[in-house]
Amino acid sequence: MTVQNETQAVAATNIRSWLLEHPEIESVFVCVCDLNGTMRGKRLPIEKARASLDGGLRMPLSILSMDVWGEDIENNELVFETGDSDGICEHTGRPLVLINWTSQPSALAMFWMHTDDGKPFLGDPRHALANIVDRYKALGLTPVVATELEFYLCDPSEERPQPPCSPVTGKRLDSDGALSLDELQHFDSFLNDVYQACHEQGIPADAAISENGAGQFEINMMHVNDPLQAADDAVLFKRLVRGIARKHGLAATFMAKPYGERSGSGFHVHFSLVDENGVNLFDNGGEEGTPLMLNAVAGLLETMQENTLTFAPHENSYRRLLPGAHAPTSVAWGYENRTAAIRIPGGNHKARRIEHRVAGADANPYLVVGSILGGALVGIEEKMEPAKPIEGDAYSLKLDNLPLDWATAIQAFNRGKHVQNIFSKRLQTMLVECKTQELKRFARHVTDFEFHSYLETV
Repeated sequence: MTVQNETQAVAATNIRSWLLEHPEIESVFVCVCDLNGTMRGKRLPIEKARASLDGGLRMPLSILSMDVWGEDIENNELVFETGDSDGICEHTGRPLVLINWTSQPSALAMFWMHTDDGKPFLGDPRHALANIVDRYKALGLTPVVATELEFYLCDPSEERPQPPCSPVTGKRLDSDGALSLDELQHFDSFLNDVYQACHEQGIPADAAISENGAGQFEINMMHVNDPLQAADDAVLFKRLVRGIARKHGLAATFMAKPYGERSGSGFHVHFSLVDENGVNLFDNGGEEGTPLMLNAVAGLLETMQENTLTFAPHENSYRRLLPGAHAPTSVAWGYENRTAAIRIPGGNHKARRIEHRVAGADANPYLVVGSILGGALVGIEEKMEPAKPIEGDAYSLKLDNLPLDWATAIQAFNRGKHVQNIFSKRLQTMLVECKTQELKRFARHVTDFEFHSYLETV
């Protein structure tokens, strides 16, 4: 029996044991994560779900490249050149997670796609991250990763997003409440359910804070020494927050910029590297960090512009990346500087790490973590040296900009010289085709604001 088959057998045994411990479960959602970070799959009755664990579940490979509306990509070779062939769905090994905010308790099982010969499908974003992690392992390095996700609670009764009404006062939130204890306490029932669901799903949720926008929150995850787990956690977290919000009569959005006049929602990633003995290889005993850390910083700066599409994958993403909008707009790094794209946090030198602040909460966690760890690896392998760290306000300095719009970011990812050193050609092509199709559809829609501005004026 191969190592892969052994892993599958152990996973299947663990899942069957889990199902025996949860006799109330009558259905299982089996799913894969597409390029947009959307979970796609099937709802199976319990007996059929058990059978799927033996490798009997198949789905079209093309579902990983659908656009954000769930439509096939025009002229997609996965559809038209192969007859829209199926791939094999194999369980990732992540334990089943309980879904208790639906009408009947159910479970969710995470799968990833393989081709008929049993090889990983290179267009699967989870496999893309796994390949990068394997390259670190070959060097004797383990990335330790933590994520921070921001989101807004909204009033679902309104056509456009509006801040929610406080469950305590009944009044609509109308002001920014950064680090507001009152806002946390007003929504404690929702937050308690979120933490309970995180516990049940094995997601290491840590501190919660009220963020800059009305109804905006951030929940941080604890550091884990498994980047795949960290990305899994982020994918599951986004889904459970939306589900629990509905249970409380609210809506939750991870849209990068739901309000033009309020702060956007970010997806910040912290990471360090440890050796086989668990020693933090970024820690030199001081504030500046090790040469290895500086190599990683240099790689992140070198690849940031061409990888921006993975950090800001949607039309709305670029409304967040504006000067002075609490999100980075230029290629820069600094010590304890939140205006820079790359921040080296202060504090105890034993916890020396890199914080990457570019991605929006709307991005695919596998592609975000993959771009970050892949970019750092480029810097490490090529022993790159970063420019001097900036001091002061990055917005006021003359620096290289991130792509200012979606079309430029798509082009940069398509032409990036380091992209295929991080992602497969297959994934690069799939993402460019997906985003190009979405861009064309947005370009055909004229907004109300355009009518208001131009219809009888120009």
